[in-house]
Amino acid sequence: MAGEKRGEGFHSAAGLIRYFDQEDEKAPKIPPWLVVALGAVIGVAVIIAGWQWPV
Repeated sequence: MAGEKRGEGFHSAAGLIRYFDQEDEKAPKIPPWLVVALGAVIGVAVIIAGWQWPV
């Protein structure tokens, strides 16, 4: 039984590799530093909101 399921992982992963290998040229390109900066800004905004409006 274990021998039958041996090859399943590669075949199922092959479709995902092919799917993620293609990049869409129309997709917006977001630099990683922008994601980190937005996370920091949102975090600071939440902390300030907690000070302004305590529960």
